[in-house]
Amino acid sequence: MKLFSEAHKTVFVVDHCPYMAESCRQTVEFDMFTKNRAPGIIPLAPISKSLWTCAVESAMEYCRIMYDIFPARKLPATLSSMTSTSGDQRLLTVAPKQLMGATRVNFIVSDSRAHTLNSWGQEDQNLQELMAALAAVGPPNPRMDPECCSVLHGLVEAVEVLCKCTDYQHEARTTLMENADRVSNRGRIICITNAKSDSHVRMLEDCVQETIHEHNKLAASSDNLMQIQHCELVLIHTYTAGEDSIVSDRPRKDISLALTSEVHSVRAGRQLPAKLTSLVQQHFDLASTTITNIPMKEEQHANTSANYDVELLHQKDAHTELLRSVDPHLSSTNRDSAIKETVTLKWCTPRTNNVELHYCTGAYRISPVDVNSRPSSCLTNFLLNGRSVLLEQPRKSGSKVISHMLCSHGGEIFLHVLSSVRSILEDPPSISEGCGGRVTDYRITDFGEFMRENRLTPVMERGYLMDGSMEVPLERAKAQLERHTRYWPMIISQTTIFNMQAVVPLASLIVKESLTDDDVLNCQKTIYNLVDMERKNDHLPISTVGTRGKGSKRDEQYRIMWNELETLVRAHLNNSEKHQRVLECLLACRSKPPEEEERKKSRRKREDKEDKSEKVVKDYEPEKSWQDSERLKGTLEREKEELAEAEIIKDSPDSPEPLNKKPRVSIGEVQPPEKVKGPISLLAMWTNRINTANSRKHQEFAGRLNSVNNKAELYQHLKEENGMETHENGKASRQ
Repeated sequence: MKLFSEAHKTVFVVDHCPYMAESCRQTVEFDMFTKNRAPGIIPLAPISKSLWTCAVESAMEYCRIMYDIFPARKLPATLSSMTSTSGDQRLLTVAPKQLMGATRVNFIVSDSRAHTLNSWGQEDQNLQELMAALAAVGPPNPRMDPECCSVLHGLVEAVEVLCKCTDYQHEARTTLMENADRVSNRGRIICITNAKSDSHVRMLEDCVQETIHEHNKLAASSDNLMQIQHCELVLIHTYTAGEDSIVSDRPRKDISLALTSEVHSVRAGRQLPAKLTSLVQQHFDLASTTITNIPMKEEQHANTSANYDVELLHQKDAHTELLRSVDPHLSSTNRDSAIKETVTLKWCTPRTNNVELHYCTGAYRISPVDVNSRPSSCLTNFLLNGRSVLLEQPRKSGSKVISHMLCSHGGEIFLHVLSSVRSILEDPPSISEGCGGRVTDYRITDFGEFMRENRLTPVMERGYLMDGSMEVPLERAKAQLERHTRYWPMIISQTTIFNMQAVVPLASLIVKESLTDDDVLNCQKTIYNLVDMERKNDHLPISTVGTRGKGSKRDEQYRIMWNELETLVRAHLNNSEKHQRVLECLLACRSKPPEEEERKKSRRKREDKEDKSEKVVKDYEPEKSWQDSERLKGTLEREKEELAEAEIIKDSPDSPEPLNKKPRVSIGEVQPPEKVKGPISLLAMWTNRINTANSRKHQEFAGRLNSVNNKAELYQHLKEENGMETHENGKASRQ
């Protein structure tokens, strides 16, 4: 039923009543001698177009763009060649875009009666036939009685024309024979008139609705007519400049099941063609591309050139790859009070010839927006002469990316989409290669398992859903694939839980559409095992890429693991209520008591301090160890000299022993500093140095020399005196 869309049939109804002969009040300068006029010659007065002229020019611009991009002589294969002898179902599954080229336009002029200017036949589908027919009609007669004229005649005739078959519809109905009712009949009516009020617009909509209902009854009993499944009514109210609109705009609205209506209020003159250009983009799914920095020589100065811009319309598929990028280069333009989006591409030099081959992924016909402008005319003539132009994406930095090319084939200009990625014609790179900065840690094994779990197989027996309807196997497969890919990292270094065997039970169960009580219990056991691993401070498979081989802290590793596990569970939270129980268990296990959190914070601070000291020691360890060995060697030599000098002085009977003489220590008693196993902190090294320096500046305490481990017990006589007093007191008490 959706083989032919509304774009297949378009009926223009142009009001030809006397009020359409009024001026649009926008003047047009046509005097060619404004600068080099001879003296004494009176300049020509500017002219203004009528509402009728503005409406006809706008409708012709709509048809020109449509015929340029979807020409009637360049259509896809006929419907009969698309089907086989038993190809009824194949015919109904042809994509609508394949038949987008089969567009037909019918022109109706309405005054005292309806005048049909052409038919659905291919021989009438060109601008020359339409222009000749409109010229034969002529402008509206301002002296005609307005009461005898109405646009309703044209709207009734438009509904009658929509019930007639086009050659494509007739061929489809003939091919299907008894299933001819499967061929859909949809169309669009574009009415350009000068409405009196909003109630007048509603009256026109009611008239079209009643006419569709009546003609569908006639078509049901006819073999040559087709019932209208759906019709789009586009009412354009045009009025002169300087006046306020008496009709308000209204977006698309469903009048009935077979009729949809929308209202546009537009000033005549430059605004009306811009509105029709915007509508043709909406109706035929077109996109806009603006070519910037086109170098052209000036007519007045042949030796100089200036840069111009040209806007082109084409099918939206030409921007599919471009819009997927991060920066699609979209810009909004305000052309004649109509805001629209366009993609900007830059003219790239040097130009190329057609003999050069480029890897092209698509070619689409183009149509200039302002076909009569000098930049558009120069560009089309340049391309029709056999030249090609490469177009690049505008970038602020980096190398340029050539994404499109303009080239002509057979007298028609096409916008070619060039592949800016690796060509499919080249040999694909091995997934294990690492040259050129390619990613090398894909989860290849996990992806193979993922493909095995989501492999499609022929269905043997269909089931039924809860509401009694039959289950569609394809939809069930899509739903399963969607659940399995809600959270599925592709790179090993971007995940932690999928690298842990302990999480495998939960990861395989949480993607199910519904969980049983045993599944919930297994998921909870997995979470408890992870809590036990964190309590034991077990190591996690955290990637160390970009950390110079040193991973993060153990607490940070578990924090990353818990966050990723929560992301996985939350992605499947809406599957069933039992998934909520798994999340509640996870959140309960993640919430730690305040005492444990404080203990973790203090331990983390202590580890940070130790890491800083270890880093300093590792940086200066060679230099410090050499300095310590040199200092120890010098200390031993000085001790030898002092001992020898002290022996000489003591042997002399006339020399008293100095007061500040250091105690006699043998060379063997000088103990070198103990070698600490493992790295020495900077604080320990500094403390040893200060103690060594201070020990040389004073005579050591005698009690400490005779003590063990350099610890002397002070005030030992107090214990003896206390003991004697206790003994004497005991004797006195006995006496």
